[in-house]
Amino acid sequence: MEYLKWSSEDHIATITIQRPPANALSSELLKELSAVLDEMESNSEIRVLVIHGEGRFFSAGADIKEFTMVESSKDFSKLGKNGQDLFDRMEKFPKPIIAAIHGAALGGGLELAMACHIRLVSETAKLGLPELQLGLIPGFAGTQRLPRYVGTAKAAEIMFTSEPITGLEAVQYGLANHAYPEAEVLGEAAKLAKKIAKKSPISLNAAITLLNYAKNEDFYRGMEKEAELFGQVFVSNDAKEGIQAFIEKREPKFKGE
Repeated sequence: MEYLKWSSEDHIATITIQRPPANALSSELLKELSAVLDEMESNSEIRVLVIHGEGRFFSAGADIKEFTMVESSKDFSKLGKNGQDLFDRMEKFPKPIIAAIHGAALGGGLELAMACHIRLVSETAKLGLPELQLGLIPGFAGTQRLPRYVGTAKAAEIMFTSEPITGLEAVQYGLANHAYPEAEVLGEAAKLAKKIAKKSPISLNAAITLLNYAKNEDFYRGMEKEAELFGQVFVSNDAKEGIQAFIEKREPKFKGE
């Protein structure tokens, strides 16, 4: 792989975006990310994913130079659809994905981060969707995800002005979970991933499915699905182990069965 590298330890895969200087999301990089997800989805050893950027940024956006080579409206729409489909897959991915954000997550970089289940940021990171500055609009579902996190009015301000918010502000607005000094972000993401990796992969997958129902505001369909998955999860070996461990006052050892 040219633009991504990854390693795994203790059920946690760390994916690093390495496309200097800004880790811009080219079509090739997105293809590589899709291939990495294929590999990780089928790898039962991996239970949690952490994504971060090498160098100064998480990702400062889509590859604008690549835009100059796109010839038609139809091709632009296809480019957007490919990014949308990949990020939708991430949001529904059966294993939790944590974004560890430093430097900047702008444009496509923020859209990538918003598709992750949890976002940790450096206090000084810049997060925004500055596409209108270029006479464009976000194309990887940024117009849809940002209002869900920060509300419509704040999303309008961020997009209309093209001005980013800081990591600290991102936490205040509900866009990020926690902010840390820049040097600590990746370590804190690893700590959080370790806590999550102790959980049953079966119950994590079910929780992710149900969170996606909640995001789509389909309360009653979500309740129905919750009842269905509650039954399925309950009869798993992991559930039996969890209950037994609770009774025996010990840490459970989940196997994803």
